[in-house]
Amino acid sequence: MIISYNWLKEFVEVDLSPADLSAMLTMLGLEVERVEERFTGMDSVVVAQVQEKAQHPNADKLSVCKVNNGSEILDIVCGAQNFKAGDKVALAQIGTVLPGDFKIKRSKIRGEESLGMLCSEKELGIADESAGIMILPADLVLGTPVFDALGMKDVIFEIGLTPNRSDCLSVIGIAREVAAKLGKKITQPEIQIVEESRSALEFASVVTEDADLCPRYAARYIKGCKIGPSPAWLVGRLNAVGMRSINNVVDVTNYVLMEYGHPLHAFDHDQLVEGRIVVRRAAAGEQFITLDGQERTLTADDLTIRDGARAVALAGIMGGQNSEISDTTTNILLESAWFNPSAIRRTSKRLGIHSESSHRFERGADIEAVPRALDRAASLICQLAGGSIAAGMIDVYPVPLSNRIITLRHRRVEGLLGVFIAPDVAQSILESLECAVTAVDSATLQVTVPSYRVDLEREIDLIEELARMYGYDNIPVTMPYARVVSDRPPLHQRIERKVRDLLVSYGFNEVVNFSFSPLDVPERMLLAGDDHRATHVKLLNPLIDEHSVMRTTLLPGLLETSARNANFRVFNQRIFELRRVYLVKPEHDSPCEPLVLGGLISGLRNPEGWNQGKGEADFFDAKGVVENILDALKVPAVKFEPRDIEPFYHPGKACTIFAAGERIGSIGEIHPTVQENYAIEKPVYYFELEMGRLILLVRETTAITAPSRFPDASRDIAMLLPDAVSADSINDCISTLKIKEIEEVSLFDLYKGEHIPEGHKSIAIRVRYRLPDRTLTDEEVSALHQRVVNALVNNIGASIR
Repeated sequence: MIISYNWLKEFVEVDLSPADLSAMLTMLGLEVERVEERFTGMDSVVVAQVQEKAQHPNADKLSVCKVNNGSEILDIVCGAQNFKAGDKVALAQIGTVLPGDFKIKRSKIRGEESLGMLCSEKELGIADESAGIMILPADLVLGTPVFDALGMKDVIFEIGLTPNRSDCLSVIGIAREVAAKLGKKITQPEIQIVEESRSALEFASVVTEDADLCPRYAARYIKGCKIGPSPAWLVGRLNAVGMRSINNVVDVTNYVLMEYGHPLHAFDHDQLVEGRIVVRRAAAGEQFITLDGQERTLTADDLTIRDGARAVALAGIMGGQNSEISDTTTNILLESAWFNPSAIRRTSKRLGIHSESSHRFERGADIEAVPRALDRAASLICQLAGGSIAAGMIDVYPVPLSNRIITLRHRRVEGLLGVFIAPDVAQSILESLECAVTAVDSATLQVTVPSYRVDLEREIDLIEELARMYGYDNIPVTMPYARVVSDRPPLHQRIERKVRDLLVSYGFNEVVNFSFSPLDVPERMLLAGDDHRATHVKLLNPLIDEHSVMRTTLLPGLLETSARNANFRVFNQRIFELRRVYLVKPEHDSPCEPLVLGGLISGLRNPEGWNQGKGEADFFDAKGVVENILDALKVPAVKFEPRDIEPFYHPGKACTIFAAGERIGSIGEIHPTVQENYAIEKPVYYFELEMGRLILLVRETTAITAPSRFPDASRDIAMLLPDAVSADSINDCISTLKIKEIEEVSLFDLYKGEHIPEGHKSIAIRVRYRLPDRTLTDEEVSALHQRVVNALVNNIGASIR
């Protein structure tokens, strides 16, 4: 079943988004299989007005038009002839992509420039066919997107219904479900019937000879109709739900079919012999040509609609060619009936015919909807095709069917659902589904089922309705008792453990400092007054003044530990802390407690020894540790950028760490003033990672690519670059070339000093080329390498040495 969101909202007030409505329908048992937005992304098709129309100087069948789009006058070449100056039309401007992936471009047609296209309904995807361009109503505002102006933007839901829910094979049926769930009432379509004085019985008669297969047959006579195309709103509605427009009368029957879920059929009354309708079984072997042009051989089990001499329709399935609505039709006999589902199903299956009509009758239509659907269609036909309605409805309904009455026991509801639904709540739910409910006693309800709910036959069906409307998510889930023990820690614990193990393997020692800090930390850390880390969570009863607030950063504790170790002559330090900090942020109602990794390096790069160097640790040692951690965790798209530097770092000796475009930490040498505030003499390098953000980026699995069996070719590039150009800029420049043969780019030399201009640096990189399936030739490598060199020269200002 396909329904339109805009159409649905005509019958029930819905303030849910399409996504929320889709979820609600699915939870009601009406599974939404597809949601499609119609006419989105086409706002560049606007309302425009043709100001001038002149003959193309070089083509007989083309015209050159001056078209006003509300902001400028454009020259448009057009081949259609169904418009004139002054008409408002749909203009697809340059850059528009029409259905079929047709992009509008500036072009010349037979020597005349065209800056857009005037569109037909077919080109806009509104109709399957069109005779010319689309002429719009004169009251539309120039420059307005066409689909906004016409109200045609919509959302389409495709709902997979179970065969027993025939009541939802209509927009009103879905509206009933939505209204019941939201506690609202549906708005029924407006029906206005103006009858003339002469009775319908003067023009037509109805006889049902097989009342067991056709318990009810109703008809109205409408004369003086004019068959023609349907208005745009009707065509749009039918197209939205996957139906093709035929003419105004047939379209009305299809519209009411989708609206009420009740099939109708319009006969050309002048083609009916004696103006009679007789409902009876066919003769064995009888031949009949249906509307699709196929000749069918009928049996004695097939129910037919006949006139005074022959069959004119297969009951509930398809009409016949001998009485169809044509361009010359003026008088109509409009049918609305109810047929036995099993009879329709049997004939439909045997003949291999599946129509919208048979689909509904097979599942069970609403016998009480027969007169409503008939009057609704008659009213619309008079509005769209003119004509007048004869007095009275011919309604043959000899034995009215009674509605089912089902007894519902509250104890049975609780026993099956496992949840107690109060009797008044159960009654309210059933009444919202338009059931008539009477309380027999405190334990029992008597429920009269509406005629359209053919699926409600037993008590268990009513219990299912209570479960649907009460909400499946409100019914507790009871599982068999079992004890399952898993020793696999969750992801965040596995990551924390891995980070600790990595740092220990790199020679670090873990420290655990107090979670409290003194009030003067922001000043000692050079934090600005508006920095969120300058606002603390205060303790009500601190033991000492130095522990009066909760810490907002790990760095002060690590600096105090470093200073204490230095006092004990431990100068070569690698320490880290993986703990929580406590932040007060305006966007949070309560303090948040993010997990943070802080690491500190100071002193010699390697332990003292006769075979070890005496080099001091520097910024790149800290950066290397961070790179190894992020590489081990397979964190993607890592970048180190010298921006948004923390105030406690030394200017020019720090950077911020980003991964997948998100800030995850920082690295840098501690500012001399901060070192002095903590009585530290030697340079200290600190790195910090926000573990909460980092864990979200960790990849536990890695795609493995087999190494190439073919040899590589390497080329070196030595270049002069301004100091402001980073290594990342080099990598980004090369990666934008998208050369699949490049396997690796590595920087192996950096030099500043003698023979290098002031403000510049000398950098050497090595580019490795390789393919997985063959050996590259020297000529291919040289050509590729030249592309790399040209890109470096042209894009980042490199001077090749």
